[in-house]
Amino acid sequence: MSAATRGAPPLHDDAPPVARKPAVRKRLVPYWLLLPGILWLVVFFALPLVYQASTSVQTGSLEQGFEVTWHFRTYWDALQEYWPQFVRSVLYAGTATLLCLLLGYPLAYLIAFKAGRWRGILLVLVIAPFFTSFLIRTLAWKTILADGGAVVQTLNALHVLDVTSWLGWTTGDRVLATPMAVVCGLTYNFLPFMILPLYTSLERIDGRLHEAAGDLYATPATTFRKVTFPLSMPGVVSGTLLTFIPAAGDYVNAELLGSTDTKMVGSVIQSQFLRVLDYPTAAALSFILMAVVLFMVTFYIRRSGTEDLV
Repeated sequence: MSAATRGAPPLHDDAPPVARKPAVRKRLVPYWLLLPGILWLVVFFALPLVYQASTSVQTGSLEQGFEVTWHFRTYWDALQEYWPQFVRSVLYAGTATLLCLLLGYPLAYLIAFKAGRWRGILLVLVIAPFFTSFLIRTLAWKTILADGGAVVQTLNALHVLDVTSWLGWTTGDRVLATPMAVVCGLTYNFLPFMILPLYTSLERIDGRLHEAAGDLYATPATTFRKVTFPLSMPGVVSGTLLTFIPAAGDYVNAELLGSTDTKMVGSVIQSQFLRVLDYPTAAALSFILMAVVLFMVTFYIRRSGTEDLV
């Protein structure tokens, strides 16, 4: 035996091999768990999106068939013809989102901090509208805002309709078939999407922070402005996004509560797809709406000062 190997430990040829396969499989488990969701997104989101993109650059008719001719002028023609509906959609959706925030924040605050044992019941009442059809809830507003009804008579007695008529949101003593009716429908239908994220964000706030603010002689208004509202910003951002995005593309409220002068871009897309049968224009309008909403959402998130969403 040489001097170099004299002090070395003996080698055991029968030592078990290092088990590497279980470690590799363990690292692959998250990817296998993500696979169903990825496939779902590919089949039901990515592929339809690609199909609609190809449809938007086609020319032809339903009788003669459509053919991909890379006719991008469809986008410009659609935007040039239907830009009032785009502006109207953003205006109605933005107004409804603001109203949902003003109405939903106090209610979410009440449920999170003041409801006590009634918290569960109030949360059930918030989501109770989901127990009925979206269509039925919207049709109910035709009865609520009917001409000569209690709501219209009350608003008329308070001279609220005089102000809204001056602003162009109502017509005389009539609320139905006006922008105000469409915004009321949007606000009601999407209010739970605002309340639930706000409640989740407010419920996470540590109550000791409010006590500390009180110990520092902060007034309730100062505590809300310096502590509560900044900490609830993730809920504000999530709620406004969950309200504005579907409201901008909604067409049910505009169809049932509005008139031809209150058509939103969702109504135009629905009409182009199902009535006019102009698929390229409908697809182009859909992509323009998606681009507009995506731009506004990106700008809003960056300006909100928070990257956390509930």
